[in-house]
Amino acid sequence: MSVTVRSAIPADLPEIFRYIHALAEYEKAPAEVVLSLADLERSLFCENPQVYCELSQLGDEITGIAIWHLNYSTWLGKHGIYLEDLFVDPKYRGAGHGKALLIRLAQICVERGYPRFQWWVLDWNKPAIDFYKSLGAQAMDQWTVFRLNEDAITKLAAESN
Repeated sequence: MSVTVRSAIPADLPEIFRYIHALAEYEKAPAEVVLSLADLERSLFCENPQVYCELSQLGDEITGIAIWHLNYSTWLGKHGIYLEDLFVDPKYRGAGHGKALLIRLAQICVERGYPRFQWWVLDWNKPAIDFYKSLGAQAMDQWTVFRLNEDAITKLAAESN
């Protein structure tokens, strides 16, 4: 039996939710997940979704998730894929499940004419970094990520010009 990849359906929500929490545990940030199952359902299965999920599976068992959305390059004038989460059950790592998910996302890029496919990886996650490099991904070391959290957004929004 070989790994297959398919788009998520509403019946997959509990497993997707479980994998999101497993990823947060792996990344040493379980308390940061405030997402509810209802939030996830609204995001993935609303009338006009902006977030998507592909699943890897072996037989009927879901083995991994790839949650993604579109980004945009003003320099290229085209959309691309931003991979928000990639997580494969540890017992299936090294067996092609993560690669199958990334292959599917690369295929979507090709099918839709997206010239870019990118994601973040924690700098301590050497197994993931090595895996991504083995696929031809390049680290964008010259870029620094910035983020405003909810409090900072509220404070900035309240300022006047």
